[in-house]
Amino acid sequence: MNVLEWMRRAAEMIAAEAERLSRLDAAIGDGDHGHNLDRGFAAAVEALPENATPGRALVLAGRAIVSRTGGVSGPLYGMAVRRAGKELGDATEVDAARLGAALRAALGCVQELGEAEEGEKTMVDALAPAVAAYEQALAAGGDLAACARAAADAAERGAQATVPMQARKGRASYLGRRSIGHLDPGAVSTALLIRALADVASEDA
Repeated sequence: MNVLEWMRRAAEMIAAEAERLSRLDAAIGDGDHGHNLDRGFAAAVEALPENATPGRALVLAGRAIVSRTGGVSGPLYGMAVRRAGKELGDATEVDAARLGAALRAALGCVQELGEAEEGEKTMVDALAPAVAAYEQALAAGGDLAACARAAADAAERGAQATVPMQARKGRASYLGRRSIGHLDPGAVSTALLIRALADVASEDA
């Protein structure tokens, strides 16, 4: 699994969807989610060293995301990527089991920092089902590409499922019931990140 290409693909997809993500955020938040993430992931790509191990590359990418992404998104996305990198350690190759452990570590990081659970209309509503689907596919004998595709499909379903939810965390929670009926931008951008992973994994297979 080429994690450098994953970060590059994620940056491309977020850049392409930046306006939409910010529009989604404008409905229930500050309206800057897409542009903030675009800036952060562009910085992550610039920080990627070609000769680093996968884990080290993600640690450096995560650090760049934290430093260049505004709002609460920087720590959440950046530290999650960094935690995934730390989970990979010094391994020179990323196999299906290692990637699953890294995704689980990223989810744990997001839940620790954001103190969020599924059903609260946050990025966790995309990331948690993605990790669960990945692990289920892995347990069933799936290879990395199949596991990543399962995760991406689950993340997209999870993001869509935030529409009828009332926000319980973050700025959107201030709206109370008025937050119902809107996609959560963090869940949508998380689904993009996992879809980028699946696309790269499929190409590598």
